[in-house]
Amino acid sequence: MAMIDVDLYSDTVTRPTRAMREFMCEAEVGDEQKFEDPTVNALQETVAELLGKEAALFLPSGTMCNEIALRVHCRPGDEMLAHRTAHPIHFEGGGPAALAGVNVSALDGPRGQYDADAVRAAVRPESRYMPRSRLLWVEQTSNLGGGSIWPLARIAAVTDAGRRSGLRTHLDGARLMNAVVATGIAARDYAAPFDSVWIDFTKGLGAPVGAALAGSREFIADAWRLKQQMGGAMRQAGIIAAGGLFALNHHVKRLAEDHANARRLADGLAALPGIVLDPSTVETNIVIFELRGVLDASAAVAALLARGVRMGAMGARTIRAVTHLDVSAAQIERALEATRRVFDA
Repeated sequence: MAMIDVDLYSDTVTRPTRAMREFMCEAEVGDEQKFEDPTVNALQETVAELLGKEAALFLPSGTMCNEIALRVHCRPGDEMLAHRTAHPIHFEGGGPAALAGVNVSALDGPRGQYDADAVRAAVRPESRYMPRSRLLWVEQTSNLGGGSIWPLARIAAVTDAGRRSGLRTHLDGARLMNAVVATGIAARDYAAPFDSVWIDFTKGLGAPVGAALAGSREFIADAWRLKQQMGGAMRQAGIIAAGGLFALNHHVKRLAEDHANARRLADGLAALPGIVLDPSTVETNIVIFELRGVLDASAAVAALLARGVRMGAMGARTIRAVTHLDVSAAQIERALEATRRVFDA
């Protein structure tokens, strides 16, 4: 296996810092199922306050947050409306169908975002022959949209269109804090129009495990039952919840460094032959670029890996690079030098 000097495959590859590990080791613990783990309780209270919701629930993964939200909001045979690039469509093992029995209506629009007209056009008329439109889904930031940030005005427009059609609303906030840092808009302002929302601790925030789902007390009570049913309930979970608390206290503002590194990477990549990329589209920590010429994505990724730089092939001619707290500005320069060698050749 090649030695990886600069890992840009995803922001999920981050490792807990020494300070985070020490904080986790010292965490107070108890039985989270009996609501006796003080660190889990503190994390849930912190997330509920951050997102402006009544309650929150600590879960092992963001995927479980999504799937539980689907099951609370929908019934088998219902339909959710989401952008065609949405995470549950592509990266959750068919969970909407397998776990919730939910149909998906895939909406289109540039850079992972749709508009209110798309919502209105997709909502089904009431008919016993059709699935019932039940849930509207937004992903902030949009992963396959290149880390694009949904503007607050667009969120307001699409959720208003959804509510007028009787839909519930869910915010997949896996990288919500990237949007917060990039725009200065508070997390609770982004979350306000949604019935449920979650944030991830394992991506740019750098914790080793976990996410938290928030909503009304009634919603979280239903979510707790499904957490138990799906095997997500834990015991002395404060050790891992402490990673999330540390991340929220210490790793949010520094996301700006990841954004700056992504823009530097994008500027350098855009100047290379064989790469199609507009650096102005890079808003957060994700850089997606297209290839033209003789190299396809798999060959380019393999050539980069041989030089110690790991990126991800997202299609035959599409590559994704993601910056995070384990990648420094100096490493971005090393990644660009390796990329120059591959594409100049």
